[in-house]
Amino acid sequence: MPKLPTYQTDHQTITFNNSNRQIQLTIITPEIIRVSENRGDHGASYAIEGDKETTTTYTVKQQPDHYEITTAALTIKVDAAMHIDAYDAHGNPLVTDYRGSRTPLDRGIDEEHKKFVQEEGHNVPGADDQNNPDYFQVVKDLAPDEQIYGLGDKTGYLNKRGYEYDDWNTDNPAPHLENFTRLYKSIPVMIGLKAGHPYGLFFDNPYRSHFDFGKENPNYYFYSAEAGNLNYYLIGGKTLKDIVTNYTYLTGRTPLPQKWTLGYQQSRWGYSASQKMVQDIVDSMHKYDLPFDVIHLDIDYMRGYRVFTWNDEAYQGNPKKFVTDLKATGTKIVAIIDPGVKKDPGYNIYDQGIKNDYFVKDPAGNVYVNQVWPGNAVFPDFGRQAVQKWWGKNDQFLTDMGVAGIWHDMNAPASFQGEIPQDIVFSDHDQPSTHKKMHNVYGHNMAKATYDGVKRATDRRPFVITRAAYSGTQKYSTVWTGDNHSIWPHLQLLIPQLCNLGISGFTFAGTDIAGFGSDATPELLTRWIEAAIFSPLLRNHSAMGTRAQEPWAFGEPTLSIYRKFLKLRYRFIPYLYDLFAKESKNGLPLMRPLVLNYEDDPRVRNINDQYMVGDAILVAPIVQPSQTKRLVYLPAGKWIDFWNHREYEGQQDIVVDAPLDKLPMFIKKGTILPWGAEVDHISETPDPTMTFNVYGDSGSYHHYQDNGLDFKYQHGEFNDYLVNVDHGQVSVEFVHHGFQPYRKITVNLNNQPVTLTYNSTTEHYE
Repeated sequence: MPKLPTYQTDHQTITFNNSNRQIQLTIITPEIIRVSENRGDHGASYAIEGDKETTTTYTVKQQPDHYEITTAALTIKVDAAMHIDAYDAHGNPLVTDYRGSRTPLDRGIDEEHKKFVQEEGHNVPGADDQNNPDYFQVVKDLAPDEQIYGLGDKTGYLNKRGYEYDDWNTDNPAPHLENFTRLYKSIPVMIGLKAGHPYGLFFDNPYRSHFDFGKENPNYYFYSAEAGNLNYYLIGGKTLKDIVTNYTYLTGRTPLPQKWTLGYQQSRWGYSASQKMVQDIVDSMHKYDLPFDVIHLDIDYMRGYRVFTWNDEAYQGNPKKFVTDLKATGTKIVAIIDPGVKKDPGYNIYDQGIKNDYFVKDPAGNVYVNQVWPGNAVFPDFGRQAVQKWWGKNDQFLTDMGVAGIWHDMNAPASFQGEIPQDIVFSDHDQPSTHKKMHNVYGHNMAKATYDGVKRATDRRPFVITRAAYSGTQKYSTVWTGDNHSIWPHLQLLIPQLCNLGISGFTFAGTDIAGFGSDATPELLTRWIEAAIFSPLLRNHSAMGTRAQEPWAFGEPTLSIYRKFLKLRYRFIPYLYDLFAKESKNGLPLMRPLVLNYEDDPRVRNINDQYMVGDAILVAPIVQPSQTKRLVYLPAGKWIDFWNHREYEGQQDIVVDAPLDKLPMFIKKGTILPWGAEVDHISETPDPTMTFNVYGDSGSYHHYQDNGLDFKYQHGEFNDYLVNVDHGQVSVEFVHHGFQPYRKITVNLNNQPVTLTYNSTTEHYE
């Protein structure tokens, strides 16, 4: 029998040694265990901030052929060959090392022809650069009934089994189809169900890496990276929700946003070329009775695409007055900023960066130059604290203008003259490094710089939107899925992308409604706004040169249907805000795959065209052209059709009528939901009243209220209401009372309103 490795313990770290390797297991919590091997790379995690380790009781026992490290939730077995196998508290296997060698499926190609195929540009599975001395891989068993979710907004279906992906943030404007292996984000977390038992794996390594989930061979999945340390986290929990909660404990949760950010946002590349064009859009939104909160300004508002400038001449010499005047009428401005700084001596941002040595350099020590929108451009070295602080201070140029949010683009980082070479010198936590390591976290560090800068400048909850991201970016920024197209496959992609982003920690996410590139059609625009109406980020955005896709662009009936769903969105904003308040504590997303709520139901594990909003609302959009009926699967429980109040038993398929103006929606019986007032924008003044709708004759609901703007809620300035309904009896109680309460609360019970009034003397609703 092979000799077991020796081991030493140091607090909650167990180090195993044999003649070839040294592997450490670190107990972070009873549900999270880190597996690491120092391969010579240095630098702290970008995804994980602060000390996450909690005092945890564990044991190490030696068995004849392995060690067992056991916490209350997990058991890890380590054998003589340093295989790492993870089991849950009941002994069910979760993540086990594959004992054999990688054996790609026979694809009918020999080594000689493989070279020709690769030279022609085709990908050949199993052709990893294993001759690279820094390369490493982790290969795990793949069970026949194993499902895999997560990885953020990769293409393909909800269940990633059978797919392969690269983590290398990439700006590719071509239509993102199922065979795309990489997009704008690198979020290396996978969430699995093995024989119905949940687990998570988080590979915290910023280098270019690869995931293969049984595409090469259905008997195993593997992770590989071109460099860096072996560093992954085994995550346990009793349910999939537990896995998401534990993962977001590790990497951070989306903070509670300003309430107005949940309103509708209108955008198009080209609006911002002049004040008149922006004003025309605002006027049209009002003219057509379309509720909205935000107009986005793309790169055209700048002076020659120079960041932190404004083309004053196009804004009547006073853009600040324009932005301020719009804000006074309820319209907020979000402005774009890219990382590329125009190489332009005399331009203050460039001059400051050169003077302070803030830009990345080539190996010879010269400032590196590539091209983006302003032409020749240089790139801030966001791995350095001083650069982050400088950039965040410059963001004050926009906040002083009255800009309410900042939108990051081109921060993969993208460049027009080929990809930035891997040997360009970037900093890693103030230490010299390379683009090879820092590429995937560049957008993350830029988002952090802006978040911190805006917070310092305004003391409001920052609203930052980023295209490129890494695990943990959710602490600083909202995201969208990038440059999609006005095609039906991208509408279909919306649901798995946003659901996988949600369970990967990125709750505040959205797509460009109706598509950024290509030409929308009336039907596509209509079905897209319906499908996206519960997406946290609700933005219609399109490219210059494409067909206009504003709500009025196609006339009737498109305009009326669009208006109908925007007004519906605003009714549900109190519910969405409640979900954000809960998410900030438990990490659970607003927009969820059905499997997150019903993991024990095999039927929901591969549903790609339905989603849930929290626990209570099931949405089944139409994502095929010319479709006016669809099959809807209802999981366990009783469900009430939102539109006609018909009740259905769960665990069955039903056929639902879905004409162009209808989005199939079902509310779980026994649910109470807040119902916002019909408004044209989200006011910064607290609502004086609130209404709750009851679906069924009993239920309870926690409702959250604060000022929706700043951080005072962290000091207790919020209300937590408990609304109870029991067969006609209604009560409202304070679980926490720290904010100005509603004067009146109305509970609609079977179309019979019950109104309670706040008594300031007793501090009760009567």
